[in-house]
Amino acid sequence: QPEVARNTINSWVEIKTDGKIQKLLSADHITDLTRLVLVNAVYFKGSWEHKFNETDTLVKPFRLNKGQSKPVNMMYQEADLYSTYIKELQMRIVELPYVQNELTMVIMLPDEISDNSTGLEKLEQVLTYEKLLDWTKEEYMEKIKVKIQLPKFKLEDQFDLNSTLSEMGMADAFLDFKADFSGMTGKNDLFLSKVVHKSFVEVNEEGTEAAAATSVVFMEKFLKIEVDFVADHPFLFFIRHNKTRNILFFGRFSSPEGDVDKDSKNANIGIMQSQQHKTVL
Repeated sequence: QPEVARNTINSWVEIKTDGKIQKLLSADHITDLTRLVLVNAVYFKGSWEHKFNETDTLVKPFRLNKGQSKPVNMMYQEADLYSTYIKELQMRIVELPYVQNELTMVIMLPDEISDNSTGLEKLEQVLTYEKLLDWTKEEYMEKIKVKIQLPKFKLEDQFDLNSTLSEMGMADAFLDFKADFSGMTGKNDLFLSKVVHKSFVEVNEEGTEAAAATSVVFMEKFLKIEVDFVADHPFLFFIRHNKTRNILFFGRFSSPEGDVDKDSKNANIGIMQSQQHKTVL
């Protein structure tokens, strides 16, 4: 009974993510030939260490590229935050800690939109997990007063990871005559037909809710007492577990969609592993 199985799995995911991820599997994901479905659900809700005041949130333009903009609900606060500047990429990094400082949102914002797209192309071409860790090392970060403007947003998207996993070396797992999952079942009769990933992230004044070698780049300490960090153009963000330095979620905010009264939406989120992704999921 494929439909019964699908509804059972979808209900489990919805419960585990507090209703943020619904209908993970569509009707074509489970058929009479389906023998095994592996499901992983990740849910995170964190409150800012320094909360934004709702009365300071104003509707402001967000630049999509050099010539276009859309309105967003822009939050504002002044706080002492860890930050650094990557001179070679002309990019500023700011860390927004969550309560108890176990988790941090790391935001990467280019100074300006320097290309004919979102302004993130140069950064995404060189970004790797290792560089992210290197850029945010404690010795490179300095705690300074930051005047930060950050859009409220909700991001949600779903990805078919078959091609991505095949390119990473798992091609045999999708071929019925090559796949070997005998370690799981004792028989060599299973292969992968589909891998689906769905994520949800919401950022507002209270915090964030989410469901899913030495660098050659020159680092320099800030000379200014205060820094203006105005995220009114595309940026990357990461949610990091500070003790292990693992990245739990990452994404790109580049094109607000929908009514500002319902907060900005743009779907580019995912879960990061320790390899380069030219397309941020």
